[in-house]
Amino acid sequence: MKRAFLCIICTFLLSNSLIIAQKKERVEYLPNFDKKQLHFGYYLGLNKKSFKIRYNESLSDQGFVGDNYLSVEEAIGFNVGLVVDYKLHDNINLRFEPGLSSNTKTLTYTFQNEIREVPGTYLRMPLLLKFSTNRLDNMRAYVIGGLSYDFNFSSNQDNVDDNSDGQFRMKKNNFMYEVGIGVDLYLYFFKFSPSIRGIFAINNEIVPDDSSGPFSGPYTGFIDYFGTRGVFINFTFE
Repeated sequence: MKRAFLCIICTFLLSNSLIIAQKKERVEYLPNFDKKQLHFGYYLGLNKKSFKIRYNESLSDQGFVGDNYLSVEEAIGFNVGLVVDYKLHDNINLRFEPGLSSNTKTLTYTFQNEIREVPGTYLRMPLLLKFSTNRLDNMRAYVIGGLSYDFNFSSNQDNVDDNSDGQFRMKKNNFMYEVGIGVDLYLYFFKFSPSIRGIFAINNEIVPDDSSGPFSGPYTGFIDYFGTRGVFINFTFE
């Protein structure tokens, strides 16, 4: 009787251990995905852009600083593009992510009591390096960064009119750098990678008014640097 009872207890404990082990065992999706030398994908996302503005010292001498002269109302836009990924190392990938980014900002010249709508549709061509951790089950964290050439379709650069005629002008050709973090999630059919990135203009994007100077050009004469700053949230499918 005791032996039968012990056999039942042992069988129960063994069965219970197997059930727990099976529950803990995880299925690894796309086990060979990272062995590819080259693969492709696409991304969709949102952005929130503003401008970094640096003023000439002459503006401070006049008693105007920051929003006291020019304020920026941020807006939400969208991103869409393609991904070309080339593996350089088990933990390092070179990525080319051409795409479109669209957003509209509102500038308010408080001194002039005037408003300018500044649309921005950019063709973005980032070349990035992605540094990934080792894979843990179906997840892999990473940091990413690099440089981008951005062509502004809405620049208004070639317009002969300037702010004196209500036209705000920006340069067509621009360069940005971006840095971000994200995570690769390996799913049954594809890899899903949400990421958040900061985008920063390198060059000065503003086109000065034809009559520049602190008094003859009140819209651009005080501005020393005017460049895009933004936060991008991308959802990548590979």
